[in-house]
Amino acid sequence: MADRRAQLVGRVRDTLAEALGATRTRLFAAQSDLAAGRERLARVRRAAAAVPERVGAERDRRLAEIDARHAARIAELARRAADAAVREAPGAAGQEWDRWRGTPAGRGEPPGALRVGTLAIAGAEPVPALVPLLDAGHVELSGDDREGCDAVVSALLLRALGRADPGAVRLVGYDPEHLGGGLAGFAPLGTAGLLTFVGPGGLGRLLDDLVEQIRRINETVLAGEHASLRDLAETTGRRPEPWRVAVLLGGDELSRHERGQLDRVVRTGAACGVHLVVRGVALPDDPTVVRVVTGPDGAQVAGLPVRLDPSPPAPLVTETCRDLAARVNAGPPPTPFTDLLPPPERMWREDSATGLTAPIGEGRHGRPVTVTLGDYPPHALIGGPSGTGKTNLIFAWIGALAARYSPAELEFYLLDFKEGVSFARFAQGRRDPSWLPHMRLVGINVNTDREFGLALLRFLAEELRRRADAAKKHEVTKLAELRAVDPTGRWPRIVAVVDEFQMLLAGRDVVAREAADLLEDLARRGRSQGIHLVLASQDVRGIEALWGRPALVAQFTLRVALPKALRILAERNDAAQSLPRWHAVVNAESGLPEGNQVARIPSASDWETWSGLQHRLWRMRPQDAAPARLFDGDAIPRLADAPDFRALSPGDGATRGPVALLGEIIDVQARSAALRLPRAPGRNLAVLGTRVDEACAVLDAAARSLARQHRPGGARFSIACLDPDADPVARALYEDLADDAAWYDEETVPELMAETVEGLASAGDPHYLLLFAVDAAAGALAARVGRRTGLEQLRRILHDGPERRTHVLAWWRGVARMRADLGGPAARTDQIGAWVALDAHGGELGSSLYPGTGGPDWYPRPWRGLFFDRAVHRTGQVIIPYGPSR
Repeated sequence: MADRRAQLVGRVRDTLAEALGATRTRLFAAQSDLAAGRERLARVRRAAAAVPERVGAERDRRLAEIDARHAARIAELARRAADAAVREAPGAAGQEWDRWRGTPAGRGEPPGALRVGTLAIAGAEPVPALVPLLDAGHVELSGDDREGCDAVVSALLLRALGRADPGAVRLVGYDPEHLGGGLAGFAPLGTAGLLTFVGPGGLGRLLDDLVEQIRRINETVLAGEHASLRDLAETTGRRPEPWRVAVLLGGDELSRHERGQLDRVVRTGAACGVHLVVRGVALPDDPTVVRVVTGPDGAQVAGLPVRLDPSPPAPLVTETCRDLAARVNAGPPPTPFTDLLPPPERMWREDSATGLTAPIGEGRHGRPVTVTLGDYPPHALIGGPSGTGKTNLIFAWIGALAARYSPAELEFYLLDFKEGVSFARFAQGRRDPSWLPHMRLVGINVNTDREFGLALLRFLAEELRRRADAAKKHEVTKLAELRAVDPTGRWPRIVAVVDEFQMLLAGRDVVAREAADLLEDLARRGRSQGIHLVLASQDVRGIEALWGRPALVAQFTLRVALPKALRILAERNDAAQSLPRWHAVVNAESGLPEGNQVARIPSASDWETWSGLQHRLWRMRPQDAAPARLFDGDAIPRLADAPDFRALSPGDGATRGPVALLGEIIDVQARSAALRLPRAPGRNLAVLGTRVDEACAVLDAAARSLARQHRPGGARFSIACLDPDADPVARALYEDLADDAAWYDEETVPELMAETVEGLASAGDPHYLLLFAVDAAAGALAARVGRRTGLEQLRRILHDGPERRTHVLAWWRGVARMRADLGGPAARTDQIGAWVALDAHGGELGSSLYPGTGGPDWYPRPWRGLFFDRAVHRTGQVIIPYGPSR
């Protein structure tokens, strides 16, 4: 029993021991968990305590980042706004006053807004504050800061003036309180009519005038085709009306009528370029009105805070206005030449069958003034004093026509009697290889060569006859009908321009009489065959050849009068007397006042302006196009360049006899004066005069052209030089002819005569005697060689030689000297079949050398000669000796 009790107690004790151990283990674990929990609690409390500080720092960082981005964005927007303001208000519209200058907008370019100050933006670069005015709206100023309002008015007006062309902005001032003192700095504009003042009580009349201007512009300028003048300018590149800015500086309460007119100007003025800048006058609410409010704390423009610019410096305002007034008083600038031209794709698209039509300048309201040459009006007369722009007008007209009509439709013949080479650019030159494809003839520096003008009229008369014959053949009367029935023929219209044409008709000589007759015939009949005359002159007074020929002047129904032109328009039409520079009166009604149109002529005559068009047309030229014939009265032609000389070749004279070329004929085709030397009596040449260079040039050209027609050894050239001054030319000729030439001087020339006479017995190769200053050998030739003197032998050679292919080409230094060598005053001159007179007057030549009585109508002039061939000519032919061959 005791054992079982002991066993039971032992098991209880073991169980309690185990329970105590387990309890202690759990207690230790619980205590560990408690310590860990307390540690976590401490950490959580520490972390919770750090959260507000970290969140605050992050918040502050994010706020700072947002502020920085905002500031950068504001700065970027301000920079873009500043750049946009510079683009919107370029140049004079936005420059600061220390570097301000006028910079007019280009044609068709909107003037833009105008700067009055800068927007107040903290932390950003200044942004110009702009106010739209020209073509945009009106400005109303109000507030307590009177100086600020005055600064805005001065800035707006000066910037508007600087942004427009001179005269394109006109100001009207209404300042009843200070009687114009508010605009005193702009007073110099008044001298050019760009600023007018309206006195107290005149506001109603001013507003009425503005309303009338708006009505007129809407009715006659915009005419329903454009919504505004700005649209018209952007579409056409032209602005036909100025901007009108009315500056109203205070005044009494507006009447009902004035208020109504003011409202009309506000509603409709901006589209018509009529604008208001007002202070002390309330404008109605309208999208076109910008309000500027000034005060002691600053200003506001359209509700935005603005720091106003200072008023422009008074000297700047005054100097700018004086310069503008001076430029306006000097006259408006010309319009661009490109205004007359069609688009490139439309060039050479017009048909000239019924006439030639092209603009010549800009008329009222910016519309082109066109002129026509056709059946009516057929011909044109241009007049204006020196320096008024005749040459420029001719360039503009030629350019406008040449751009529209191809060379197959139109040809030009141009003649300029005044000195100068401005028209030479139409022909091919050394500086510029291009030429105007329509140009067939250009004559310059022909003031002493009226014969060239006569040659042109003869050429046109022959062309008129050719066309009339073709029209008769096809049973038609007009060019348009001829072109319809003969489409394969080439029948372009011809425009012949003669500048300073009165030179051609000056005097009472044969040239003037024939020229007047040809002009009258061409003017009367040319219209039907497409030949049109354009005559230009400084003044038509004193043209004796036109006296008694009213029918000639009456044919020129198209009149173009430049400033101060006289006698071009009808007698009671004085419209040209008040024209500004670069303008012309265009009248297609024979100058009657009702036909007047005023055209603003573009600048077309300077090299850069014209060359662009000419090069474009030159590149468009047909493949077979040839340069125009250029005749320069001051230039000396060269034999090597003569077409007739280049066409010569050996054997050319085998049938009809060789040809001696003596010089260039003053005519349209650049032909050479040719003396044919067949086996016939009198086929000798005499050169008469004392001018050594010219006489040598004639003989040199004759010998070289003859040599070109013979093979080496096929002809003999005997050169006798009896004047030391002629030795260089004669020697050069002798050296170039080489084995075919023989040289003689004063001592040996008698031998030449004797040998030549002996050679006449047998007809051998052609023999040419080139005698330089033969009269100088009179003493040597007076001696007898055998039974005859040298002079007698010379006379026999002259008489019998041509029939035996021996010809004399001799220079005598006077007509009397030649007569003496031929046997005296009563000697016959039949053996001299042709002659060239240099400085020998017509009266000296007499009836023995020239048909009729009194001799030819010839007045010597430098490097010109009168050529007469008994076998060919009825009258003498003026020639230009060829220049030295070396």
